[in-house]
Amino acid sequence: MRQAIVCVVALSAGLTPRAASAATCDELKTLVLSHTKIDAVAVVAGGAFTQPGERAGRGGNPFSDLPAFCRVAATLTPSGDSDIKIEVWLPLDRWNRKYQAVGNGAWNGTIGYAALADALRRGYATSATDTGHVGGSASFAMGHPEKIIDFAYRAAHEMTVTSKAIIAAFYGAAPSRAYWNGCSAGGRQALKEAQMFPADFDGIIAGSPGLDWSGRSAQAVRLAQMFENPEARLSPAELQTLHAAVLQACDARDGLKDGLISDPAACTFDPKTLQCPGGGTGCLTPKQVEGVAMMYGSIQTKRRRIGGLAPGSEVNWTDLGWSPSARATGLDHFRYLVFGKPDWQIANFRLETDVDKLEAGESGAIDARNPDLKAFFDRGGKLLMYHGWADPQISPLNATAYYQEVVGAAGGPSRTAGSYRLFMAPGMAHCGGGEGPGQFDKIGPLERWVETGTAPDRIVASHTTEGTVDRTRPLCPFPQIAVYKGTGSIDDAASFSCK
Repeated sequence: MRQAIVCVVALSAGLTPRAASAATCDELKTLVLSHTKIDAVAVVAGGAFTQPGERAGRGGNPFSDLPAFCRVAATLTPSGDSDIKIEVWLPLDRWNRKYQAVGNGAWNGTIGYAALADALRRGYATSATDTGHVGGSASFAMGHPEKIIDFAYRAAHEMTVTSKAIIAAFYGAAPSRAYWNGCSAGGRQALKEAQMFPADFDGIIAGSPGLDWSGRSAQAVRLAQMFENPEARLSPAELQTLHAAVLQACDARDGLKDGLISDPAACTFDPKTLQCPGGGTGCLTPKQVEGVAMMYGSIQTKRRRIGGLAPGSEVNWTDLGWSPSARATGLDHFRYLVFGKPDWQIANFRLETDVDKLEAGESGAIDARNPDLKAFFDRGGKLLMYHGWADPQISPLNATAYYQEVVGAAGGPSRTAGSYRLFMAPGMAHCGGGEGPGQFDKIGPLERWVETGTAPDRIVASHTTEGTVDRTRPLCPFPQIAVYKGTGSIDDAASFSCK
């Protein structure tokens, strides 16, 4: 193996060329690392990358704007039953001297090419993993406890350690900063990193995190069981009626009627106000009201509270309750991790007994609920977490509850303000989209926080319709909310302050 020599590199405009001591892309084939096999290396010319197995559609190749990079594929085997695939992308020119790891979604055993591309465009060396299996099902878990550990946390950590070594070999210098960027399951991975491997990253973005992975499974299956009864289901028109009633009850509580609920946790809407015996235009049947109450409701056990969906999210629901992805993820969790029975059905779920089984064995290892982040904070780590209040797939109430638990474990807000910020987005759905402003830069604010010490006190988000921005709004550090100043456009972020 050619030895990488860490050296001082001359910087130009914050970007650096590769050092004279660095390995070429082709030489990375012979790199020797612990429980790592380099499967392939290749120089990819600017604009030449195409996603494996995909054909360019009418919009052309979405990767045509990528710069040239060295693409490394490797297999990691930290256990006898591990088969973790990773890819590491290394810009050939204008590397920003930083590393960004990107996360996954659901049970997905795939490389996140779109996320890799986003990081590469910003000058990062970047990597992604398939979490140790192939496909979007949890069927890999049956009889394979080591693969469950890989999915839960080990694949992300091992990818990070290996990627840093490959980066150092290729550039002749270690990255100056390391960041994690993930949403949903990637947000769960983010929190696992902060909790278990506090030295891996300087800054972490945890979006819409599935931190109570097992609890979300229980909620999704419980609701799916309710909505197997057609009498409980709501049509799109009935969901709109429900949503309008919620807005009527809670929209103006923040001092502005704008179609968004800034603090859904304080909304006291009672779905029974829409109930009429036989249903009909503008009202709901008793069975529908029962289903709606369950959508909002939490599961309370002796050990924990598992949040429901928030008022204001109704237009993002389906006639079967939570999102299809949430239902499928929950069903797989019970089939393959809790009961080990591929033929287990939603009708078999028993709330009184089955929720407690979620924390047993490998199932509980996937959760990222540990609020003790002291080791990560003590070494200067910064955690930027965000969640949409209108998320139909992962309860936003779990995010605010976790924030309060972390603050409590650290000894109060003064101990976490410089290290941890949570931004709740009114009207935003899962990881983005929805009626509210849900498009915003996450990496820029985190970089400034880590690299200059400037903590984000507001992040401006936007909403677009048919490609045109029609509303901007500041996202505020929880528990603050955006409050209208009394003058100016309600669609302009400058008209709001965080209070």
